[in-house]
Amino acid sequence: MAARLFPAVKFVIKGGLAGAAVYVAYDQGLLGSGTQGAEALKKAQAALPPAIQEWTSYIGWELPPTPKFDFSPSDSWNKGVQTVMSALSVAPTRACEYTVEGWKYVKDLVK
Repeated sequence: MAARLFPAVKFVIKGGLAGAAVYVAYDQGLLGSGTQGAEALKKAQAALPPAIQEWTSYIGWELPPTPKFDFSPSDSWNKGVQTVMSALSVAPTRACEYTVEGWKYVKDLVK
């Protein structure tokens, strides 16, 4: 009986943890817009170092200071979207250029 019950309990615990992780991410605004994600990142950057410092002093470890990041997810997202759209807009022209170069190469080989 216990052999059959153990996998079910394990599945329920893992499902509960996964559901809780998704709920916390949604509650903190990580699944919203880029602006909400940036705000959540700023809150985490402000709250995490003091909490880690408190835990390490409690345990007795000494960690190096945390690096400072100036990172905006919304700016990175926008830069990526602009790069992809730029590549897609010049794709037909580049395809024609590469086709012409390929035909020239093949003609030179045939001569």
